[in-house]
Amino acid sequence: MEQLFTVWGETLDKEHVLDEYPRPLMVRDSYLNLNGYWDYAFTQEFVCPKEFDGKILVPFSPEAALSGVNRQLMPDEYLWYHRTFSVDGHKTKRADESFSEEDPESGMGADLTEERLLLHFGAVDQACVVWVNGQRIGKHTGGYLPFEFEITEAVQAGENDLVVAVKDLSDTSYHSRGKQKLERGGMFYTAQSGIWQTVWLERVPEKYIKEVETLPEPDEEKVRIIVRSGAEYAVKIVLQKPKIHKELKKNVPDDPVEDMTGSRIADPVESTTETTIGTFYGKTNEWLEIPVQDVQMWTCDTPYLYDFTVEMEKDRVAGYFAMRKFTLEKDGQGFVRICLNHQVQYQNGVLDQGYWPDGLYTAPSDEAMIFDLEQMKKCGFNMVRKHLKIEPQRWYYHCDRLGLVVWQDMVNGGGKYKHWFVTYAATLMSWWKIRMRDIYSGLLARKEKEGRLEFVKEMKETVHRLKGHPSIAAWVIFNEGWGQFQTEDMTAILRKEDPDRLIDQASGWFDQGGGDFCSLHNYFFKLKIHPEKERASVLSEFGGYSYRIEGHSACGKLYGYGICRGKKALNRRYRKRMEQVKNLIDEGLCASVYTQWSDIEEEVNGVYTYDRKIRKID
Repeated sequence: MEQLFTVWGETLDKEHVLDEYPRPLMVRDSYLNLNGYWDYAFTQEFVCPKEFDGKILVPFSPEAALSGVNRQLMPDEYLWYHRTFSVDGHKTKRADESFSEEDPESGMGADLTEERLLLHFGAVDQACVVWVNGQRIGKHTGGYLPFEFEITEAVQAGENDLVVAVKDLSDTSYHSRGKQKLERGGMFYTAQSGIWQTVWLERVPEKYIKEVETLPEPDEEKVRIIVRSGAEYAVKIVLQKPKIHKELKKNVPDDPVEDMTGSRIADPVESTTETTIGTFYGKTNEWLEIPVQDVQMWTCDTPYLYDFTVEMEKDRVAGYFAMRKFTLEKDGQGFVRICLNHQVQYQNGVLDQGYWPDGLYTAPSDEAMIFDLEQMKKCGFNMVRKHLKIEPQRWYYHCDRLGLVVWQDMVNGGGKYKHWFVTYAATLMSWWKIRMRDIYSGLLARKEKEGRLEFVKEMKETVHRLKGHPSIAAWVIFNEGWGQFQTEDMTAILRKEDPDRLIDQASGWFDQGGGDFCSLHNYFFKLKIHPEKERASVLSEFGGYSYRIEGHSACGKLYGYGICRGKKALNRRYRKRMEQVKNLIDEGLCASVYTQWSDIEEEVNGVYTYDRKIRKID
């Protein structure tokens, strides 16, 4: 496989890797980014090595070119990380400032008698154990979700040791894995492992805010906010007038590709007297109801965000929410339609797997993520289906501020998939409208009870972590039967966790008749729909036309759903299919998702090449 690089990977500043504040929904001033070079080693035994193999650039996985390692972690191995950090009494910098190893003020304040120190991981694939100064502080399983540990009692003034041990069974287990496969090929891609999102430290007061949840209710012109903490305390919330978050330019190398402009995102909160709606008081762990007059609704054209700050004792955080509502409603012809703020919105979407040739699961920079999302809108898409992966929170923040609707997939897992059944036979069954119950755990790769319980746990945590983002319109539970089980039960659990969003319970096939969508995949047949009385008709995957461009493709082998020999042929075929989709809107079609945003390894069916240097579809 040929190694490709994006322009962001080619110009990567290795001293400042993904140093933007990683949690825009809950911002504190205290922030020490631990991305950068760590020691690494592979071992066969679960014993921390005395010597390491070399340096790895975190948060890129060892399989990614940008990590500098280029080695696959195998299921029978352990991957060890090590670095030091300083707790030396220096003042902690603000969240919008950068840190580096050479910075004399890059340490965290040493006086922790009335403060706590939190260690955050954006994501580690799949399971890990963490030690600070030889003291085991915790473990975590689940390769796609953030987690944190309080490490106050383990740290000491001066230099501290941080060690992380990782185990990744990849597609040999029932754990969530997305499109990763140790033997990549076709629609499955290079497996990655280890730390793949930002690692950071945060200093908080002894009594600190653990979580802030918002529940906008635009029809009632109010928002409900709850501040969660370990005990009951008084809280003050200052609400700002709505605004559209703009970009702030930062110094980056000139891009060789048109429209790839570098940008730095503004601090989510700019509190001034003139922009304040009001100040409101309440208690922690209780919902506070705040009236919002003259509501400015969030739409794709006007993505208004309401900024706010929360103060509790000595702690202060900043966040945002949006006034918007996704519903199903019938139009004048009696068709069930997807509505945004009670207005019919046709959701013209694109499938996004979130893979990068140089970073795999990890975008090489914040600007790279922004480029993808801005180009989606420029190409005419108003929705993106995030396919079988959970992104860093900054990705969702950019969708929030840019006005791009998101359908968020749950990450698939389970045993080894029987593709003769869940891919080929299921395609024909879907066309012939043969419905199969989801009780055949062997055929759907869900025999292990532990895997089923883990899926429920991770589904609930996914919703809990992401539901503050207004751009997310729908949750997709299962894709094409991969690890599908108890579909109606999963739908009920998800509905309880988040009653305000739409649910696609089975994207593609093995529909059990529930959820909000009749969700079809169609790559090979004439497009058609069968509108229902209670659910919206959506074409959740189609297209996938392949066109390989020499020098911008990672593999010589080609995979897709219809081969095109040139750019003109690809565009002609794309336009014809999109015209067919457009004609179905009058027959009740509510949304469509084109496969896919970028080429990935053998699957060269993207709007863009894998390196994001050429747009193939005009």
